Amino acid sequence: MAGRGVEEHPHGADRLCRAGDRVYSRAVRRGRVPRRDAEPVPCLLELALLHPDPDDMDWLVPTSPQEVMTRLLRGMYDEVSASQRRVGSAVEAVEWYAGLGRQVPPAASGTEGPAIRVLDGLARIQAAMDEATQACTTEVLTVQPGGIRREAELSEGLHRALALRGRGVRMRDLYTHVARHGQGLLTYLELMGHAVEARTLDEVIDRLILFDRTVAFIPANTDRTMALELRHPAIVEYLVTVFERLWRLAIPLTAPLPDTGIEGISHREQSIAALLAEGHQDAVIAERLGISVRTCRAHIARLSETLGAASRTQLGVRIAQAGLDGPPSSGTAVRVPGQGSPSVR
Repeated sequence: MAGRGVEEHPHGADRLCRAGDRVYSRAVRRGRVPRRDAEPVPCLLELALLHPDPDDMDWLVPTSPQEVMTRLLRGMYDEVSASQRRVGSAVEAVEWYAGLGRQVPPAASGTEGPAIRVLDGLARIQAAMDEATQACTTEVLTVQPGGIRREAELSEGLHRALALRGRGVRMRDLYTHVARHGQGLLTYLELMGHAVEARTLDEVIDRLILFDRTVAFIPANTDRTMALELRHPAIVEYLVTVFERLWRLAIPLTAPLPDTGIEGISHREQSIAALLAEGHQDAVIAERLGISVRTCRAHIARLSETLGAASRTQLGVRIAQAGLDGPPSSGTAVRVPGQGSPSVR
């Protein structure tokens, strides 16, 4: 039966078939369902959404929706983390190969220009970006790390964005959640209208700009005074895949952030707690979430107060006890140490 279930119901817990939806919903409402009711939908057992009632093996009891949500969100978090690690490895490899490329004459290729070009200096970077903008006809994908976007940063590329909008080019931008609080970004998006769609994540990869899925620009050093212009089809396609996966997991800027379901702990503080549990220092956490170290420490202080922790060591224990050592989840009631009962907002 297990084999037939996988073959006839090729889906995961994030997209149940109609029959599975009906049986699982009934099980949640009633607390259990007869085993025979689940025979047409073996996917529920395969996905561990139903399991035998230890008191009566002829009945099946459901896994709680909160546990299923946590499982799905953890899977998405792991997928994003894996993508970010792969991008980091790819950038390191690109830089290494770029260094080797300077030692030998470039081989002839059928692509326009070199597959990898190092742009040294802001003037060369701007010129290459302007050239790519002029040639772009369909789509621009960007990842913008850091926190609130400064007016100067937005003004720097405004002329390119307006030129793209004038030609009907579609633009999609990824930011961190912190960027939502910047009035400059909101003004920019209002100016661009429907030409730009923006989404946000807790943390994103380093800066990335893709034109027509044929040329990409990424930083080549930490202060972004050097960049790599990439035209190798395999590298560009890889970066497009990373962007699309992050885009699927991101939250539209027009939609609110999911509630943590934990009284007194914000979505950002839940993200900080998860990174603290991974062992990261304050400065690293601040950089990944796009906030200042001072702001990060203020959130950590509020976390300590809410969880009743008197030291960093105790805070780590309380984070684990409260279930905050995993990815941020939505709508799950969590008991906070020192409080009487779970609270869901």
